[in-house]
Amino acid sequence: MMRIITGKARGTRLYTLPTDDTRPTTEMAKEGIFSAVQFELVGAEVLDLFSGTGQLALEALSRGAKSAVCVENSRKAAEIIRKNAAATKLEADLHLVVSDAFAYLKNTTARFNLIFADPPYGQGLAEKVVEKVLEYDVLKPGGALLVEAEGEESVPRHLWEKFAFSKSYHYGKTYVLLLRKGEEENA
Repeated sequence: MMRIITGKARGTRLYTLPTDDTRPTTEMAKEGIFSAVQFELVGAEVLDLFSGTGQLALEALSRGAKSAVCVENSRKAAEIIRKNAAATKLEADLHLVVSDAFAYLKNTTARFNLIFADPPYGQGLAEKVVEKVLEYDVLKPGGALLVEAEGEESVPRHLWEKFAFSKSYHYGKTYVLLLRKGEEENA
């Protein structure tokens, strides 16, 4: 069972897809992710790539984020995100984009304080997310990119070094890479 952990939608149960089309973030990994950025959530503009059920964006909104964009290419998953946004009563602050994550990154003019990315494993997508976030400059100065991956090596170290701060967390089979942009505009 997935649920919102804390905040104004605390305890709300979330819908999931009945198939193996998505791999939701585990409760343990979600708690770790939000512990790492807990003091940055209030007023934050959040991007959730490969949204699946929308749970990361909705958790951020529940904890005080100003707005969240969910990007998901599956129409079935998009319907689940809509249902979860309605269940949590957070739909007014959530914008759902049914699109490929990389097309969205290429075409958006928005910049975000926090970016969550939980791409499918085993396809080299975690590395590509980091590359494209850097290339398209969608992270605000001081902002954080949190990427879930199958292993710490899913994102090569030379990409970690392009950020002012990097740290890896391990939760069962999941690694979460926290990459923080420097405070300077051109960091």
